Amino acid sequence: MAASEPWRNPSPAPKFDEVRYHVRPKSLLPPWLMAWLPAIIWSGVIFLLSTDTFSAYHTDTVIEPILRWCYPAFSDERIDQVHYLIRKCAHFTEYFIFFSLVYRGIRAGREGWRWSWGLGAWFIAAVYSCLDEIHQSFVASRTASPWDSLLDSTGAFVALFVLFAIYRFFRRDHFAA
Repeated sequence: MAASEPWRNPSPAPKFDEVRYHVRPKSLLPPWLMAWLPAIIWSGVIFLLSTDTFSAYHTDTVIEPILRWCYPAFSDERIDQVHYLIRKCAHFTEYFIFFSLVYRGIRAGREGWRWSWGLGAWFIAAVYSCLDEIHQSFVASRTASPWDSLLDSTGAFVALFVLFAIYRFFRRDHFAA
C-alpha cells in the first residue's frame, strides 16, 4: 500500500462464509404478518380450547385425580369448586395473553404505547370472546355464557392496564401520547 492511498484497507476482504452468518436472512413472510402471527396462532389455540375436548367433563377427568392426589381430604363439593375456579382462571388468562399478542400485532414493530393501539387490541379481544362463546353454543358439550365473555374481556382489560403500567413506569423513554 502506497502512502498516497490512505483510504485503502490493509486487511484482505472477508470470505463469503465469514460474512454469510453475520447477515440476517430475510424472512419469507412480510413484517406485518410476522407481527400478527403469534396472535393468529393464539386465536387458534382459543378456538381449540372451545371444543368438546376441553369441556368441563373432559377437564374434570384430568384435574380431579390431580386434586385428589394433592389434597386427599377435599370433598367432592370442594373438588368441583376448585375445578370451576381453575376453568374461570383459564378464561381470564387466555384472553390476557391474547390481548398482549394482539397489541404486539397492532404495534407491528413500532415503539412505545398508544391508547389507540391498546383500546383497539382490547376491542379485538372482546369481539373475539363473543365469537368464541357463539362457537361454544354449537358444541354439544359446551354452553355459551355472556359471563364467560365478560370474564374474557376483563382479562384483556387487565392486560391493557398492565401493559400501560409497564410502558408508563418502566419504559418512560418509549412512552408516546
